[in-house]
Amino acid sequence: MQVDRLHLQQQLLNRLKSDDKGALQEIFQDNYQKVCGAIFRLTKDTGITEDLAQEVFFRFWQKRHQIEITASLDAYLRRMAVNEGLAYLRSRKYFTEEIEPHSAQMSDSNTAEDRFLHSELEQNIRSAIDGLPPKCRMVFQLSRYEELSYQEIADQMEISIKTVENQMGKALKILRQELKSYLQILILCLPFWW
Repeated sequence: MQVDRLHLQQQLLNRLKSDDKGALQEIFQDNYQKVCGAIFRLTKDTGITEDLAQEVFFRFWQKRHQIEITASLDAYLRRMAVNEGLAYLRSRKYFTEEIEPHSAQMSDSNTAEDRFLHSELEQNIRSAIDGLPPKCRMVFQLSRYEELSYQEIADQMEISIKTVENQMGKALKILRQELKSYLQILILCLPFWW
């Protein structure tokens, strides 16, 4: 079954490399929702997600003659989507400046102090994630935002599961350290928030 799937995928990629726009249309129809899902988890904005998803397929078409996919086309496109989303966020300095998406979900009944603490926590988390080493950050985001298994992350990044485990452990250790002082304050205040 897996062999048939890989064979069909290779045929589709061969058609794509022969400039067959019908192949791109098939790939687009099969993967558009998955690509949008991967991007939306990062941007939380439907319009931006759709724009970036189209950019993913545009870039995919541009690179069609150089593309070498040995594993899964789905994973390849998902990686492109995540990279596109992360590039957008970096260009907007999302991790250090923007705090609106989650803050907007807060109830109007929250006090100014609650809103301040919430936005400060969001900012600190984004800052800590952005400060992770690149490979560490990618593993963390694929695990937490994309909800991929360690095996899927290993396949997508073309690294071993052990490396994924090590990078995830390193990311969590760094984040715990970076957020330690804030989390202690949060724990002390917790009884008043319930």
